[in-house]
Amino acid sequence: MAGFFSKLFGGKKEATGAQALAEETLKGLIEKGGFDLDFDISFEKSGQQDGTISIEFTGPDEELLKDKKGMLLDSFQLVVKRVIQHNLPDDKTTVLVDAGGFRQETEHALIEKAEELKQVALEQGRSVYYRALPPKERKIVHQYLAEDPRIKSRSLGDGLFKKIKIYPVKSQDSKTESSVQD
Repeated sequence: MAGFFSKLFGGKKEATGAQALAEETLKGLIEKGGFDLDFDISFEKSGQQDGTISIEFTGPDEELLKDKKGMLLDSFQLVVKRVIQHNLPDDKTTVLVDAGGFRQETEHALIEKAEELKQVALEQGRSVYYRALPPKERKIVHQYLAEDPRIKSRSLGDGLFKKIKIYPVKSQDSKTESSVQD
């Protein structure tokens, strides 16, 4: 096992780039973890040194990756990203890991719920709250809600998981009416 980690975090073998390093890391993780998985890896360049490495897993153990809200997918993504950062410190490559469209399904479900809560906030004219979410999921909700100028959102709470407060924007008409009446 020590040989495996020395390959990941500073072994003698030099990687030729972020994609090659990611591929080598994934092969080691799959082999040592005993997973029955295959993966497709693609690289999309967006600058001189940075880009996006997309990894799509397939195989009989694909459901394991999606279990428990995709925590294993997140773990694979984190390990690959950290190995790239450790071995290529100047590289600003983004790593995205998915299996069977799990990320897209999750995003769609978050947006659906945000839409429901947005409608409740607008209809009732009061604040509503989205359950506590991790930062990555909160970002999706906030970005979706930011597209509608009638609504605002804010994260509330301490720690990693925070609730989202969704509330209607006070109209300009009500502000001018209250100042005229004073």
